[in-house]
Amino acid sequence: MYFPIEKSFFHMPVLELARNLVGQMIVHELPEGVIAARIVETEAYHGPEDRAAHSYGNRRTKRTEIMFGEAGLVYTYQMHTHTLMNVVSGPVGTPHAVLIRAAEPVEGFELIRDRRGEHLKMTDWTNGPGKLSKALGVTMAYYGHHWGDEPLFIAEGPGASEVVSGPRVGIGNSGEAVHYPWRFYENNNSFVSKYRP
Repeated sequence: MYFPIEKSFFHMPVLELARNLVGQMIVHELPEGVIAARIVETEAYHGPEDRAAHSYGNRRTKRTEIMFGEAGLVYTYQMHTHTLMNVVSGPVGTPHAVLIRAAEPVEGFELIRDRRGEHLKMTDWTNGPGKLSKALGVTMAYYGHHWGDEPLFIAEGPGASEVVSGPRVGIGNSGEAVHYPWRFYENNNSFVSKYRP
């Protein structure tokens, strides 16, 4: 049985939140069953001054509007055919967010396999942000939902053995921000996405 984490958990600086989310659980309660996975990889996006962030320069659009809301809100967006999940961070009006990049399945294996395909290895089910959303059954409909509320929520997890940091993935056109070590992941976990510099 999983319970949403206290909403106060999300009220910390974005780099701290990105690190502290590693080892927590992401849970989706569906009519057909519960899917739960332990977060093993995140990326922090530092809002107005981060050239890799959607909200760089305080860019406020229909897509980014939720980032200006309270900490703990769900920021979903589409990239190609994938939905990506983020946790809004920072005080209201400060558009920081944490991308949940990868997680290790803990419950709901058959439900995940049905979504991701029989042909894939388990490590390929959730080792990337688009794969993870598909595995969990998360769609754009959760835009603006709160990660402290059912049926999609963060629950307290067992933690991570060792959290390390490095450059973020897929942000090659973002100037100096490409080098910021704002990707946090559990060291030597096979569900962490493959880093391609």
